[in-house]
Amino acid sequence: MMRGRLAFAAAAGLWLAAVGFDEARQWVADTVLPPLVLETSVEVLARDGSLLRAYTVADGRWRMAVAPGAVDAAYLSMLVGFEDKRFYRHRGVDPLALARALVQAALNGRVVSGGSTLTMQVARLLEESGTGRVAGKLRQMRVALALERRLTKDEILSLYLHLAPFGGNLEGVRAASLAYFGKEPRRLTPAEAALLVAIPQSPEARRPDRAPERAEAARARVLARAAGDGVLDADQAQAALREAIPLARKDFPALAPHLADRVRRDAPGVGRHVLTLDAALQGRIEGLAVEAVAGQGDRLQVAIVVADHRSGEVLASVGSAAYQADARQGFVDMTQALRSPGSTLKPLIYGLAFDEGLAHPETMIDDRPAVYAGYAPQNFDRIFRGEVRVREALQLSLNLPVVALTDALGPAKLLAALRRTGVEAVVPGGQPGLAVALGGVGVTLEDMVQLYATMARGGVARPLRVTGESEEGQRVMSAVAAWQVGDILSGLAPPPGASANRLAYKTGTSYGHRDAWALGYDGRHVIGVWMGRADGTPVPGAFGGELAAPVLFQAFNRLKPALMAQPPAPPATLLISNAELPQPLQRFRSRGAAFQAAADAPAVAFPPDGAEVELLDGAMLVRVRGGVAPFTWLADGVPLAVALRGRETVLAVGGPGFVTLSVIDAEGRSARALVRVR
Repeated sequence: MMRGRLAFAAAAGLWLAAVGFDEARQWVADTVLPPLVLETSVEVLARDGSLLRAYTVADGRWRMAVAPGAVDAAYLSMLVGFEDKRFYRHRGVDPLALARALVQAALNGRVVSGGSTLTMQVARLLEESGTGRVAGKLRQMRVALALERRLTKDEILSLYLHLAPFGGNLEGVRAASLAYFGKEPRRLTPAEAALLVAIPQSPEARRPDRAPERAEAARARVLARAAGDGVLDADQAQAALREAIPLARKDFPALAPHLADRVRRDAPGVGRHVLTLDAALQGRIEGLAVEAVAGQGDRLQVAIVVADHRSGEVLASVGSAAYQADARQGFVDMTQALRSPGSTLKPLIYGLAFDEGLAHPETMIDDRPAVYAGYAPQNFDRIFRGEVRVREALQLSLNLPVVALTDALGPAKLLAALRRTGVEAVVPGGQPGLAVALGGVGVTLEDMVQLYATMARGGVARPLRVTGESEEGQRVMSAVAAWQVGDILSGLAPPPGASANRLAYKTGTSYGHRDAWALGYDGRHVIGVWMGRADGTPVPGAFGGELAAPVLFQAFNRLKPALMAQPPAPPATLLISNAELPQPLQRFRSRGAAFQAAADAPAVAFPPDGAEVELLDGAMLVRVRGGVAPFTWLADGVPLAVALRGRETVLAVGGPGFVTLSVIDAEGRSARALVRVR
C-alpha cells in the first residue's frame, strides 16, 4: 500500500513537470465525466415535511436527497477540516497535500496521509473505482479537475453528501443519520457528526452496528482533530467522547405504507411526494389499528381513514393493522377494497327523501312486512315495530322503512346521488334494485368517508385528497336535509365505555357478517372504520355497533381531546312536531299512493323532469300545471317562493349542478322535477 501511494505521488509529480500548462488544461477539458445526476430514494412526506416513507434506489441502496444547507454546520466543518482543509481553495487536486503525503511517507516509512481531496473522493465514488492503483489515482485527479471546472464547490460537496459510503447499503449522510440516529442530519451532536465523518474512510470496518470499538476509535480521532482546529472546544470534545456509539441500525420511517405505495404508483418518476397526512396522527391511528385486532384472532383486519371534511384533506390513512404478508393479508390496502356497506348508506337515502318532500324526521312511517316484486326485506333482528317516526327508523337502522323510501325515490336516484358525491359504486349485475338500500353494492372505505364528509359539509361534495388542491363538487342534498340527517345521527347513544360527546355516526354490518362499519363526523372531521377479513369470509358474530363503533370513538379521541359542535340548523329547517307538519308529511305514503295523482294534481310543467337548463342572470323560469293556488316553490327543499297566485315565477336557484324543484299547492299536494343547471 505504501509503495503504491509513493509511486502515485512520484508519478503525479513527474507528469505535472513533464507536460505543459496548455496540454494539461486540454487534457482536463477532454475528460469524459460519469453521470452527475444521481438517483435518490423516492420520498413520501407528511404535511409538515417530515418523512413518512422512503424507497431504496434501483440497486437496493438507501441514498436520500439532501442539500448542504440541510446538514449540521458542525458536521460540514469537521468533514472539511478532517478530509480536505483547503477544499474551498484548491481546484480539485491539492499539490500541498500530495507533497505532504510524499514527505510523511518517506520520513515515517509508512503512509500517514493519502493526499486525496474531497473532490477526488467524489470522482472515485462516481466511478466506483479503487483507491490504491496509480492509474486509478491519476483518473481520479483528472475527473476531480474536470469536476471543479464544471461544478461549484457546493455542488461537489453535495455529491459527496449523497455518495459517501456508510456501510452496508447506506450511501450519503442523510441515510446514515436516519439509520444510525433515527433523525435528520440538520442537527447533530458533536459525537454524531464526528462518527459520520469517520465511517466513510473505512465504511465496513467502522460500521458501529458491527464494529463499535473501531467506530469509537475513529470517532475519537475526528474529535481530536476538530478540537485542534478549533471546531470544538476541549469540553465539547470530552463530552462527545463519552456519548454512546449506536449499536444497531434503526428502521427507516414506514408510516402510511399503503398510501405511499399508491401515490408512488400513480405518479411514477416523481421523487418527492408531499401528502396532506399528519405524521403524528398517522402514527397514533396506526397504533390504534394494531390494538383493534389484538386478541381477535389472526385473520381479523381493520382499516381507518381520517379526514378534514371542510378541506377534503386526508389526515390519516391506515390500510391494515400491519403492512406484512400474514394471515390478515396486511399488504392489501383495505381502504381501497370493494366491500358491502351494510346499513351505512341509509343516511343518504333519508337525506334524499327529505329533499324530495317524501318525509321529515318527525314523519310517521310503517315498519311492517312488505313485498316488492318478489323482494321481501327483513329487519336485522326480524322484529317489526309498526308505525315509528322517521328519526327513530334511522337511529334503529330499520330496514323496512328505508326500503320503502328507496322504492319511492327509485334506486337509480340513489346511485346518481352517490356519483355526484364522487362514489363510483359497483352494482352486481349492473342493474340496481332495492337491495342497494341495505348494502347490495360495492364501495370502498375511502368512498364512504367521502360520502359522510359530504353530509357533514351541508350536502356539498368535496373529493377527498392526499395531494394538491381540491375543488368543491356538486350539491348532493340540501343544507336542511344534511343537517336533519346529522341531527338524527347525533342522537345515537355512544358504544359502552365511549365518551358521551354528540358524534353524528352510523354503523353497518354487511350480509353474512363479512363487513363491520362505523362512520362518524363532528363539526370539523370525519372518520371511517372498516373491520372484517381481507379475503371476504364471514366473521361470526361481528356487528358494526360492537366491533367498529368503539374503534371509531377511540380514533376521535386520538385525533383531538373534544369534539367540535355540529353547525346550527339552517334557517329554513322545520323544527316542529308531527302534528304541526303539513298534512302530506305527517305520514309517509307508499310509492303507489304518492304517485297516483289526481287529474287536477299539480305538476311541474317547466322545466320538465330530467331537463338541462341554462340560467339567465342566475335565475330560472318555472311553471306549474294543475293544482290549486296559492303555490309554494322549493329548490332542494328550501322555500324560494311562498303563497304565489300565479302559475309562473322566476327562482334564483344558484347552481350549477343538479337541483330538485318542488311545488306544493293549497291542498298540500306536491310535484317535483330534477333538473341540471348549467
